Amino acid sequence: MLRSAVPFQASGFLRLVEPLDRRAVNRIVARHRGNHGVGTGDKGWTCQRHLKAMLFAQFAGLKSLREIAEGLAAQPAGLYHTGLRPVSKSTLSDASAARPAAVFREIADLVMGGLARSARQESRELVRLIDGSPIMLRDRRFNWAEADSRCRGLKLHLAYDPRAATPVHFAVETPKFSEIKVARRLPFVAGTTYVFDKGYTDYCWWHEITMAGALFVTRLKSNARRRVERTVEAVGDNIEADRRVKIGHRKPRGGATNPLYDTELREVVVARPDKEPLHLITNDLDRTAQEIANLYKERWQIELFFKWIKQNLKLKTFFGRSENAVRIQIYTALIAFCLLRLFQNTYAKNHVGGAKALKVRLKVALFEPFNTTNRCPTRPRPPQKRPPDRQLSLKLAEP
Repeated sequence: MLRSAVPFQASGFLRLVEPLDRRAVNRIVARHRGNHGVGTGDKGWTCQRHLKAMLFAQFAGLKSLREIAEGLAAQPAGLYHTGLRPVSKSTLSDASAARPAAVFREIADLVMGGLARSARQESRELVRLIDGSPIMLRDRRFNWAEADSRCRGLKLHLAYDPRAATPVHFAVETPKFSEIKVARRLPFVAGTTYVFDKGYTDYCWWHEITMAGALFVTRLKSNARRRVERTVEAVGDNIEADRRVKIGHRKPRGGATNPLYDTELREVVVARPDKEPLHLITNDLDRTAQEIANLYKERWQIELFFKWIKQNLKLKTFFGRSENAVRIQIYTALIAFCLLRLFQNTYAKNHVGGAKALKVRLKVALFEPFNTTNRCPTRPRPPQKRPPDRQLSLKLAEP
């Protein structure tokens, strides 16, 4: 029997899912009994296959379970090395409704941790942006979705590394679940600067950050009580004031004690065109006022991240209507982003363009060998006109 002389070339999809640690994923699945009752071998629709099918939908930009089933059926040769197989729409629907979403959440934690470790080697200054964004579920078929005054659905909370442009921690909660409760779960790292909006105002939490040897920069509420200890010369563009202050009452309402009452903090007032000045509060006494203002300005990066994943991954429309199915899709969207960034940092270093351009390039040839060496084709130069060679020209003599 003759063997093919063409060497095996991994497809783009196979390289994308390569960072998924098989042993770690298997341990997570076993801990939650994710494969209980689904069978074994080629016929079993396991968690591992379910995850890869959802990732296929994210990278290919598919819109429904029917498109996922038809897309997998159209790639019998490309599925062989990925461990996937064609599946029916009903099997996909049942798996998304019944399979524990915690499996996908822990896998997202696993992949995000690997991405954060690789980014930590490149970034020296540790900065974390903290914020949340709503996942809107307005359809009446999502009858389980809770609502507050601004959002009906779920809310995605993130700690984001602006230097590496990657998420570090995440949580998916209902809108009524307080932002500060989510923030209290974050592990503090000494020397890290945490930047967040005034929605995370909690003096006890700020004190915990300070005691952990970390720093914070946030916006001070307009009704916050503060006592000016001394004033420092304001240096920097649009810096109106730089003061050392102490904030709050010793015993606020409710009988709790303010642990920051005797702690000297720093207030930086930043002028804004056509708006009220921005009052920033921080426990960082070493950076310049301009650096503090620039740190808070970096918050727009996490807003851009939320905008990017909602526009380029499937987070606006959902394949299933149950809460479990929606959560699985949110977690796989985060996994897809982390895998795309890891792919960009390894196999696609020569790729010209951002993550969006890379995703488009992968989408059109997901199960084809990905060319990791060639750059995107550039526009060919127009041919230059050369003057005629005089030796080849014949000039007739005048009579």
